[in-house]
Amino acid sequence: MADTDRLDRRAALQQLLRDRGDAALVTGLGSPTYDAFAAGDTPNNFYLWGGMGGAAMLGLGIALAQPQRRVVVWTGDGEMLMGLGSLATIAVAKPDNLAILVVDNEHYGETGMQGGHTASGVDLVAIARGAGFAEARLVRTQDDLQSLQHRLFSAGGLLFACVKVSTAPVPPAVPSLDGPYLRTRFRQAMVGPQAFG
Repeated sequence: MADTDRLDRRAALQQLLRDRGDAALVTGLGSPTYDAFAAGDTPNNFYLWGGMGGAAMLGLGIALAQPQRRVVVWTGDGEMLMGLGSLATIAVAKPDNLAILVVDNEHYGETGMQGGHTASGVDLVAIARGAGFAEARLVRTQDDLQSLQHRLFSAGGLLFACVKVSTAPVPPAVPSLDGPYLRTRFRQAMVGPQAFG
């Protein structure tokens, strides 16, 4: 499939988040964070700065602590490859409210757009299935994306999706870099001000 036939990364996330309600969103390093901020900043977004490889596990922790809230992780293929073991841990825990969405342009975007392992045949969907995800899907087309959008917030259950996107450059949309501020506003959004009492 040609790069020009792939989904637009930023538009894909905007579409997926249309009906998010009070869902928590954890973003991976770099472009996934820019996408989430561009889609609309909210205290329910937790932008992960400088913690490459940790987005999926952070999402797991939030999902376990907030079992009534949908938790979505939007992270890159490079970060997911760095933290493959997290898929096994998440599949064993089986939180009913967690979705791991990997935005895959088959390149390492944060280090210079070198070709990534998924361009050489590494199949993240197969890895997720092998780890124990009962629902793991590949998203390549607009129809696939619409199906994922409908599924994401209309039903529970642990979900993994690999969303294949174009490498076309997208201007950065950079949220606050203030870690303590982001942590505090996210905690307040999740549990209210009593968390600091």
